[in-house]
Amino acid sequence: MSAFVIHRGGCHCGRVRFEVDAPAHIEAIQCNCSICRMSGFLHLIVPAARFRLMQGTEFLIEYTFNTGVAKHRFCRVCGIKPFYVPRSNPDGFDINVHCLDPTTVASVEVRPFDDADRDAATAAIADLSR
Repeated sequence: MSAFVIHRGGCHCGRVRFEVDAPAHIEAIQCNCSICRMSGFLHLIVPAARFRLMQGTEFLIEYTFNTGVAKHRFCRVCGIKPFYVPRSNPDGFDINVHCLDPTTVASVEVRPFDDADRDAATAAIADLSR
């Protein structure tokens, strides 16, 4: 595993800011479910201990649907979802790679997550939040 760097990121208006410890060479996941496809979310799933919300708690609103396990968090000012608690890994955080400041990202490799076969796809990434 690559050494971790501290990535910083946030929402479009800058009110929500966070840090995440992750490799500079990111292995991201592209999901084809309706919300990810429509919002263009590119996933970086990490254990909760590697995520820090630095500012903006008061600007976050939450949206849940279907099973209610995923906790989608949006900035109530600009509408961007920079991170959330994913259904596939509810013990971790899922960071939108598009919301990371680009200075610490060396590369991004994207692999698919097929929501049509959710059980198999979830099993394949179960280790990411541990």
